[in-house]
Amino acid sequence: MPQHGNPYLSGLFAPVRDEITTYDLEVTGRIPEELDGRYLRNGPNPLRVDDPEAYHWFTGEGMVHGVRLRDGRAQWYRNRWVRSDSVAQRLGEKIQHGPRHLDMDVAPNTHITRFAGRNLALVEGGPLPYELDDDLNTVGPYDFAGTLPGGLAAHTTIDPATGELHCVAYCWAWPYVQYLVAGTNGRIRRHVDIPVSGRPMMHDFSLTARHVLLYDLPVVLSPERAGHRGAFPYAWDPDRPARLGILPRAGGAQDVRWLEIEPCFVFHPMNAYESQDGTQITVDLIRYEKIFDEGHSGPDECPPALDRWTVDLIAGRVRREPLDDRPVEFPRVDPRRLAGRHRYGYGVVEPGNGYGETLMREHGGASGHGGAAASVGRIGVGLVKYDLERGTSEVRRFDPRGDVGEAVFVPTGPETAEDDGWLMTYVFDPEREATDLVILSARDITGPPVARVHLPVRVPVGFHGNWLPERE
Repeated sequence: MPQHGNPYLSGLFAPVRDEITTYDLEVTGRIPEELDGRYLRNGPNPLRVDDPEAYHWFTGEGMVHGVRLRDGRAQWYRNRWVRSDSVAQRLGEKIQHGPRHLDMDVAPNTHITRFAGRNLALVEGGPLPYELDDDLNTVGPYDFAGTLPGGLAAHTTIDPATGELHCVAYCWAWPYVQYLVAGTNGRIRRHVDIPVSGRPMMHDFSLTARHVLLYDLPVVLSPERAGHRGAFPYAWDPDRPARLGILPRAGGAQDVRWLEIEPCFVFHPMNAYESQDGTQITVDLIRYEKIFDEGHSGPDECPPALDRWTVDLIAGRVRREPLDDRPVEFPRVDPRRLAGRHRYGYGVVEPGNGYGETLMREHGGASGHGGAAASVGRIGVGLVKYDLERGTSEVRRFDPRGDVGEAVFVPTGPETAEDDGWLMTYVFDPEREATDLVILSARDITGPPVARVHLPVRVPVGFHGNWLPERE
């Protein structure tokens, strides 16, 4: 445990202090020639922490780590802070002076995606996304050519059928929940204000061919937590009903149908799809029975697990079916299957008490910082592949002293089978004390890696990323 008592600032979570660029990286194995693009992942990396006891991992400035693959080579690795005005000022650089929402100056730390030809670093709660160029340099805040009505979201879905971007945005400062659709021209073409009481945390949403699923759950902004030094400002509210909102894609706020569900919290759905007759919606997701209840600093008491919810649109009921009792998080599917029926899903198998303990690996588990057991650092994590038609799974384990991040699926071609592709993830190698970009065959995740790209530095534990193919 670090002397300052904040595990988010040491071990595998410790921020890196320098931006670097390295060319022609060493590779074990063979990088497939078909891979031409960039694997990018975002995560918190505080530039400066004035009060270590008060720092929370979720609030650190975003840093994007990327590897450029081309012609069977790893051409470069780069890591760059997202230049919000405050980050640029601290680095002694020119301030962008771009648009803002509610004067929020935030360096997005949660996700990165490409849309309408722009690489966008994302965060929730009200701030704007930031655009980066292909070398990870910050272009500036992006407001969709002035059409974005507020902030964006940490999670967006690009509909494979239309190429449009969908998301559900919320803001804690000026409370709202909005369903947004951006056209392929990079402008918001649809905006629906969703009436929701209080200030709920709505980290993600689900999209089907005809509906949007809204997760209004018992985690809300807590003034008491917000005033607690080092505390995450959201808390479990046992008096708040849990409900799932069903909004027709073409509907308005008055068309949202709210269905009561058991109290829980959902950070990340895997995917959702409709039955052929349109009477049911199936959504696979990661469910927490309770979260942000006992500890002040993050996910703590209940492990996350994979569930299937079946929404009966005729009866107006939601049936829950647990699919796996192992702790798992960061679910992904083949991006070509989003909003449609999927067979395979992927996730990070987590040790002990799940997401909260993943945050605390190797840090002893002080109760004020997530409640992880002291033995967590001796338990390995890995990747899981689910065959949801057969009800089977297989797990790829990595060195228990290290860390494995979210796995991104990359198809071998536009028309190939659903699991014909690769999984990419950052894996910390304790022998080198640095991180590898590991490429696995999605059809054989337990076999030898297709390739390991050896990065020159450690990539701190982070959040989400994507494979961004080279522009055509």
